[in-house]
Amino acid sequence: MTFDYAEFAAAFPWFFPVFAGIFGAIVGSFLNVVIYRMPLEKSIVTPGSHCACGAPIKWYDNIPVFSWFILRGKARCCGRPYSFRYPFIELLTAALFTTSWLMFPPAKALCGMLFASCLICALFIDLDHMIIPDEFTIGLGVIGVVLSVFVPSLHNQYDELFFIGALQSGIISMQGLLVGSGLVLWIALVAEALLKKEAMGFGDVKFVGAIGAFTGWQGAVFAVFGGAVVGTVWIAVAWIWQKLSGKKSPVTPRTENAEGEPTDLGFGAQVPFGPMLAIAGLMHFFYFNAWMDDYFAELAAMFQ
Repeated sequence: MTFDYAEFAAAFPWFFPVFAGIFGAIVGSFLNVVIYRMPLEKSIVTPGSHCACGAPIKWYDNIPVFSWFILRGKARCCGRPYSFRYPFIELLTAALFTTSWLMFPPAKALCGMLFASCLICALFIDLDHMIIPDEFTIGLGVIGVVLSVFVPSLHNQYDELFFIGALQSGIISMQGLLVGSGLVLWIALVAEALLKKEAMGFGDVKFVGAIGAFTGWQGAVFAVFGGAVVGTVWIAVAWIWQKLSGKKSPVTPRTENAEGEPTDLGFGAQVPFGPMLAIAGLMHFFYFNAWMDDYFAELAAMFQ
């Protein structure tokens, strides 16, 4: 007796989405470890999860999402508060995994889960440290190209001959990587020439290329300009929050002055662009890809 996925999914339509959400929450818990340890060059495997006081965290206090609410945001061992960002990342990952499974065929859904996980890590690491590790730029770009060849549906290529679909998908991925990184590089060079100072880090150049490897050149373009819109709104909201509350929210971007010293949001402050690129990249992958493809197709038709 063989397992029939379509038959099982039809009989139990709730099973795989629920499983994807639970799996996403578990992965989100691991992403919290990666986000904290990787910039500090610590192992993401050992030691196991432990409190800031050094005490190991018991398994029943490490249940994704639920443990934070059960413990009311305080460690059982020493009573220290820990950030709501931990369950937020777990919930976010669970939501994106569920969305990916509901929107795409299984192979593309799994690619979407990997893509979302890497963007979440890059988003919060850049938010905290104003860096994006090469694992989430160069590494993600390479993975995107490789997956595009083995999973042509990642770029909506469904040719009956797998070789043809794989070739077309791989070309789309390479175009996205090269156009994305090239576009941001030229923007950075022009801005640096005009402003007489570095306007964008090279990590952002590589990061947009990685996004393009998963979304094509249209997604890379959307990430750049959509990220600028997201950043404008984000910074405005964060600035208003700071002024009204007198303190930073958990999602206020880290800012630096010209000397690289931390500072409050304000005119002339340097703000990480990676989080905005990540949000725009996710928006395109899950929601705006068809709309953007149609838009650029119509634009191209105007010049024919």
